[in-house]
Amino acid sequence: MISPVRLSWPSDVPPAAPETQGARCAAGHAFGKRGNPLTRRFNSIALALAASLQAFGGVPAPEEFLREQMQLSPGQIAGVQNGKACAKILPALNASDIFICGVVYIHAKPDAYLQFMRDVVHRKAVTGYLGGGEFSAPPTLEDLAGLFLERDDIEELKNCRPGDCELQLPEDSMEAARASIHWNSPDIAEQVTILAKRGIVRLLKEYQQRGDPSLLPYRDKRDPIPPAEQFRSLLNHLEWFPQYLPDLNRYLLQYPSSRPEEAQDFFYWEKVNFGLKPTIRVNHGIVYRTSRPEPIHVLAIKQLYATHYFQTALDLSFCVPSAKVSGENGFYLITVKGSRQEGLTGVKGGLVRKVAVTRTRESLERALNGIRENLEHRTGPQE
Repeated sequence: MISPVRLSWPSDVPPAAPETQGARCAAGHAFGKRGNPLTRRFNSIALALAASLQAFGGVPAPEEFLREQMQLSPGQIAGVQNGKACAKILPALNASDIFICGVVYIHAKPDAYLQFMRDVVHRKAVTGYLGGGEFSAPPTLEDLAGLFLERDDIEELKNCRPGDCELQLPEDSMEAARASIHWNSPDIAEQVTILAKRGIVRLLKEYQQRGDPSLLPYRDKRDPIPPAEQFRSLLNHLEWFPQYLPDLNRYLLQYPSSRPEEAQDFFYWEKVNFGLKPTIRVNHGIVYRTSRPEPIHVLAIKQLYATHYFQTALDLSFCVPSAKVSGENGFYLITVKGSRQEGLTGVKGGLVRKVAVTRTRESLERALNGIRENLEHRTGPQE
């Protein structure tokens, strides 16, 4: 995702006004080119996170990371420790990328979080989460029970052509829809759903056999870029990642080879709505436990497919144990999310980006608060 580098605001991105810093998380955001102050600030945050995670159990403590690297005020840190999630937008290297870091303290055990992330029934309680399911081995159509396309998506699929489609699809999927769907039939929704399920199962089976080369580029717009290239570019922005978690970094890029002994794989689909169009995503989850003096649980979620918006995405969650809050055992959940999204460049895209950035930050805070409430309700106070 070295020594800790103090995070400082660049001159053209002012900190939050004094009257708001103690009350809520600052929403600073920007993007820039490699080598400029914004890029250096992005790397300073990422490197500081790596150093802090490396040193937990020594120096710095989690609270020091929140204060020195995320630059949270004493009021914000107290809010985090009292269960109020905080998220901050990180500078991105180009306008199509969004990076965000969030944190909340949870009075539960890290294993409870890892179980929760694989528990579809309980995840439905999280705002914006509409449903999903984990795939069996091997994946089957039955694993996709409950999946359906929205009416608008079905209408858009009818008119999909390479270079002009409102759904993110490879060209062969567009051709399959034109060839196999009877668009005047009364059961059109059922036909589209079956076709979508078959396509998802085929995609996952091929990925499990061949890895990233099996992921075909979306042809909804002109000049498609292969997903593997998009993902590698996104992951490369986290310059600390290969240095401090080299095995996990290699596995994310080279799956299904190079599997670390500490890694556990799972695959799932989900349907989410964070204020825009409902989006179906297919993800590869990896649970990884470090062998540090103070063990840290890591959850990496790599997007394999999304119907809208996300060309590629990576979520990294770190469960850092701490018993300093209220004298009870618990952990800080620190999450770093990166995504590359269509339509965020240019004059119009710049306006869209501002909205997307705000919604991304707000949705992460809501999600972290929902996870905390759910875990603490399920587990109760920790011994």
